[in-house]
Amino acid sequence: MFTELINFAAHNCTYIMKIINNGNFGGCSNRIIVGSKAEKPTGLNDADNSLFEKFITGDEDVATNSDFENTTIFVKHDDNAEKMRSRGAKARGVFKTETAQFAILGSKEMCFDLLEGLLLSNYQFNKYFKDKEKKDNKLVEVTVDSSFSTEDCTELGNIYKAVSWARTMVNEPVSFLNADQLAAEISVLADTTDLKVTVLEKAQIESLKMGGLLAVNQGSIDQPTFTIVEYKPENATNDKPIVLVGKGVVYDTGGLSLKPTPNSMDIMKSDMGGAACMAGAIYLAAMQKLPLHIIALIPATDNRPGLNAYAPGDVVTMFDGTTVEVLNTDAEGRMILADALSYSKKFDPEVVIDAATLTGAAHRAVGAQATCIMGNADQKYFDQLAKAGEASYERTIYFPFWDEYGEELKSPIADLKNLGGPTAGMITAGKFLENFVESPYIHMDIAGPAWLDRTDAYRTKGGSGVGVRLMYHFLKNFA
Repeated sequence: MFTELINFAAHNCTYIMKIINNGNFGGCSNRIIVGSKAEKPTGLNDADNSLFEKFITGDEDVATNSDFENTTIFVKHDDNAEKMRSRGAKARGVFKTETAQFAILGSKEMCFDLLEGLLLSNYQFNKYFKDKEKKDNKLVEVTVDSSFSTEDCTELGNIYKAVSWARTMVNEPVSFLNADQLAAEISVLADTTDLKVTVLEKAQIESLKMGGLLAVNQGSIDQPTFTIVEYKPENATNDKPIVLVGKGVVYDTGGLSLKPTPNSMDIMKSDMGGAACMAGAIYLAAMQKLPLHIIALIPATDNRPGLNAYAPGDVVTMFDGTTVEVLNTDAEGRMILADALSYSKKFDPEVVIDAATLTGAAHRAVGAQATCIMGNADQKYFDQLAKAGEASYERTIYFPFWDEYGEELKSPIADLKNLGGPTAGMITAGKFLENFVESPYIHMDIAGPAWLDRTDAYRTKGGSGVGVRLMYHFLKNFA
């Protein structure tokens, strides 16, 4: 008998999750059986039991047995969460060209991480195919053991929805997702949550004198936006809010400091990965009803070389009055982030954390395997972030934040210049941003893992949605 029925849908991938009594799996033709030598799932028939006994003593971690109507996938349990997520993706990959229905046999302790990987690997971005329905490979039903509570299934579904949303935002081309549309997509998140979304348009941005955001926007025919997202539940445990800031450059040509093509500009629709990360994180926190007061700030524009585009040599007056000599218009992310970081002062935050696809230096330093983090916040925040990175396997690497790096940003004609020296570019970018924050500050450069050239287990090719799960684990532990 079914005890719960939960429906989730996100961006062309729909599934229904059923929680049922132990051992009664309703005749599902496709089954994933998870176990170990020490713990064998209950309710196996004689044939499955015989096959499982043979599998569990063998060398394979995942094995498939199929006949004309049924497919059974055996998975060995491992205490390593990331291995189980990867095995979940591998199990989902057995069905490459068909809509699938699964029953998963195994306790929550053995299957939670596997199911997370299985669901996240199900993401697809088929919007622009002529016959997109033919491309769909949807996971339409998952049946799990009664040891999964409603809360467990809801958490898995919410993670899936938030990461899928972030991936889709990064995958969308600028022909659809300009700054206005990004603000509109974020606004929709408030329809089903307790989020409050306020979108400032160009006239309001001009009245605030956000010179960095306006300068980057000068070469575009589309207006910039500044989106403020607030989640403030009645049971919030923090006296001061946590402020999240995400870089929303919806497309980056480099401006007049034009990027080379190919291999550089062709994936620059992903330059708003920080915005997708932080909007996705606060969305997930709201869906999960975390008892935290959180604010997300999303400055957004494209960076083009047209019209009256800002130019190397310009001096820009920022929101807080700081003057910046522009040496390179491709160092635009820090210009728009600086205004948002300055704006955060009005909230008197406990800590400010930004996420941005900010520098090629970060990508070259760590590749797609980690996020570069640095800042002046108390060590406890970095420890919590590192712990969250291990839990989500969206790992972080701490970089030094010494004052000497900031010396490289001194300008002979303005308060700062927007470019440091030829080395340690990810750190000098962070030191530039530090000038605009009064509260404890953490900078996350996600340039490496935000966009993947190929699928990596449950991390799909293209927009990876990186940072959403990292920040969720950080915020959940914070609460």
